[in-house]
Amino acid sequence: MAGLREIKSRIKSIEDTKKITSAMYMISSTKMKKARETLEETEPYFYMLQSTVERILRHIPSDMEHIYFGHPDVSQRKIGLLVITDDKGLAGSYNHNILRMAQNFLDQKENQVELFVVGELGRHYFATRRIPIQENFQYTVQNPTFNRARWISEILLERYRSGEINELHVLYTRMENGMQSVAEDEKVLPLERFSFAEVPVDVYHEDFLLLPSAEKAIDTIVPNAITGFIYGTLVQSYCAAQGARMMAMESATGNADDLLRELKIMYNRARQAEITQEITEVSSGAKAQRSRRKARKMGRNRKSNAP
Repeated sequence: MAGLREIKSRIKSIEDTKKITSAMYMISSTKMKKARETLEETEPYFYMLQSTVERILRHIPSDMEHIYFGHPDVSQRKIGLLVITDDKGLAGSYNHNILRMAQNFLDQKENQVELFVVGELGRHYFATRRIPIQENFQYTVQNPTFNRARWISEILLERYRSGEINELHVLYTRMENGMQSVAEDEKVLPLERFSFAEVPVDVYHEDFLLLPSAEKAIDTIVPNAITGFIYGTLVQSYCAAQGARMMAMESATGNADDLLRELKIMYNRARQAEITQEITEVSSGAKAQRSRRKARKMGRNRKSNAP
């Protein structure tokens, strides 16, 4: 059994760690509340943009060609991968799930993959494996704003329009509910065209007029929609990261309580064993003293009785 000093040292260490995990839980809880408010304000705009793009795609001419519908004569998939991770760890499997999805893309040797990374954990993961990163968007994870989302989307769209990439995917974490989040792979470009044949005949076909032309409408709405989508994924990921960290810190605090309970039982047992040992030693010493006194007394009696 470990000594009392060692057990006391472990108890103090775990108590100090518990203070840290409890503080981090409170910080993440506060950030989570603020992030959810931002998410609730963002989602209506985010979903309206998606709905508007789908409506436009249902009404464009079926023979219209556009860069956002795909590059002509594509011989190889050149995938641009926007990977959204966090700047910090201690968030359970949050970063691991996204990085595993990104690694699956990289393991497909037939495709050419260019990485665009948001978050220090993602940058560190690819840097340690000497995987080249095309762009590292710093200072974006902890404070997602629409301006930063526009900056990211402009870089990605420029790469897409120039033909450096012909497919764009966003890997992010979607907040499922207050306790659960899901890693998502969303294909952003090229757009999937909807045809009138997919719309049931008994559904009302709205009148839709695109001015000054369908091409101009696509040129205007798609970049804004992608910017809005990226902003939504940044907010979703930030909210999911705080939720994952909050749950991880809650679990760590619970584990610390369990360890402290076991260590205190061990300490009490060790202390009881030490007290028992001390009592035994005192009793043995007292018994030895009585035996010596008795022996001396008997010796004196023999001398006094001697002729």
